[in-house]
Parts: sequence; structure tokens; C-alpha cells
Amino acid sequence: MAAPQRKHDTEASLPRGLIFDAVSVCEAAAIASAQLRGLGDEKAADQVAVDSMRRALNTLPIRGTIVIGEGERDEAPMLYIGETVGLGTGPAIDIALDPLEGTTITAKSLPGAMTTIAFATEGGFLHAPDVYMYKLAVGPDVPFGVMDVDLSVADNLARLAEAKGATVADMTVCILDRPRHEQLIADVRATGARISLIDDGDVSAVIAVADPNSGIDMYIGSGGAPEGVLAAAALRCLGGHIIGKLLFRNDEERARAKKAGITDLDRKYSTMDMASGHVLFAATGVTSGNLVQGVRFNRNVAMTHSVVMDSRAGQVRMVETVHPDYPVLARG
Repeated sequence: MAAPQRKHDTEASLPRGLIFDAVSVCEAAAIASAQLRGLGDEKAADQVAVDSMRRALNTLPIRGTIVIGEGERDEAPMLYIGETVGLGTGPAIDIALDPLEGTTITAKSLPGAMTTIAFATEGGFLHAPDVYMYKLAVGPDVPFGVMDVDLSVADNLARLAEAKGATVADMTVCILDRPRHEQLIADVRATGARISLIDDGDVSAVIAVADPNSGIDMYIGSGGAPEGVLAAAALRCLGGHIIGKLLFRNDEERARAKKAGITDLDRKYSTMDMASGHVLFAATGVTSGNLVQGVRFNRNVAMTHSVVMDSRAGQVRMVETVHPDYPVLARG
């Protein structure tokens, strides 16, 4: 996966070594949760990932604030929105994370689970409330402004095909396989476009639109708004575009958005609206998928496969690490 070249600018930059710290945090969470693959316990797999990620973050020389995390303080005992992490020295940074994207697929040992984190210069991430967001994402080969979440599926696919110099029948659309998407799936199929359905993991699915080898031309559908911010962080590094619009089911969710500082409930958010400034993104595979391979265990050694991206440098690195004497979970 290649990233486009970036022009250097004069905005504040994150420390150079922080990119490898991001990888180490994801690796710790991945190794812990991978030990529970296939055991059918989603909550346990998620909890060990959260615990491991938090411990790793608190060893870093940063003044970090969780902007996208496990929920509000009264809903999550750790890695909650607003929690400060790190040693309290060094740069002030915003953090968006999902300690385990794909809890269900980890419990079932299915493909595509991973741990993810993104760092941004202070104020760089949208404080997205924990509500649904309608998302539409395309790769860097589609000019900004071509797609619009307020257009019909047919119109967006026609615009997409024209931008790519192809036909709608050549397009493949990735959609999360949920009952709420039945009409969306029918609308896409009515255009003649192909559909790739996924069971979980819409962050990695959004990233796939920027990978020319994935075969995915567009991602569309509703999913968590926090995951939309994480996906935007990755696309900032890869050059793709995501457009998001918050969806509210009741007054409680509208109140939650207002508490997060959202004043325009109908606003459409671009990639830059969700992830601005200098952004780093990292992910480590828990189970093997299209983006990263899962953790492998061999006697007292764990081997991890990660991807790390830098929006300022325009770089994407694949990192393989051998972890001797890794922490082994006690299981009764």
C-alpha cells in the first residue's frame, strides 16, 4: 500500500519517535487479545486489549488525552473520553483508539480483527459522540467533492465511475452486513454495482478504499461515529476521502452530541474536519485480514504484524516484530 507524497508545512509536528510508540501500544493490545481468539468471550477479549493498551500508553513520555475511546467516564472505567494518559511529560496530544476492532470476530477467530490507535496534535480530532454516523469513503484517485452523503446511491456511484473512467458495473462497494442496511444493499444492487459485505471492522473497510489492491472502490453505510474518526485519521495519511453525517435516533443521543460540543446536528464532516493537523495511525493484526496479519505464537515468542502511517511524511510502513517472553494471560 503506497501513500501519496505530502508537502511539508509549518504546523506543529508530533515527535518523530512517537510513530514507533504507536506501534508498540497496538502490539501490546493485540498480543493480549489474540490469546483469547476462538474462545467465544467477546467481553474478555476486549477487556484484556483495553488493559494492555492503557498500560502501554502510560509508559510513554506524552501528555495524552483520550478524545475517541471506550465511552464516557460513567460508561467506561478506563480509556474513557477525557482520560489523561502517559507520563505527563513531552507533547500534548489527542488520542483516538479502539483497543479491539472486531470483538465478535476475535471471539469466533474470524479474519480481520485488529487493534488501532491514532495520535494527533492537540485539537486535531473531532470529539465525536458515541452515536451512529453515515459514512461514505473513497480512495485518493477520486477528487475531493465528487461524492456527497446527501446524494442517492445511484448518483454517487455514477459520479464515482466517471471519476475512475469506468462503468458503475465495474464498481465494488463495501457495506457492513446489518439489517439496517437492507435497503442500502438493494439500492446498490439495483445499479448493477458489486457488493462486498463485511461482518465487522468498518475502520479496516474504510482503509481498503485507499488500497489499490483491495478491489474496493467505495465504502458506504452507518456505523459508529468514533470509528469514523479513526478511519479519517488513516485516510489523512493515505490520501483518501471520507464524508460523515451524524445520525440520531432519539433526544438522548442529540443531548450526547451537544455535550460533546456539536452545535450543528446536520453538519457533514470531511476527512479534515475529523482528523486535522499532524496525524499518526497504527494498527496491529489480532486475526489475519487484508490489511495486517494476525498474531502468531511459537513457544515463548509472539510475532506481530502492524501498519503505521504518518500524514506529515506521507509514509506507510509495515512492521513485523518478534516479542520474546511476551506476557501470558492466566486462564482458569
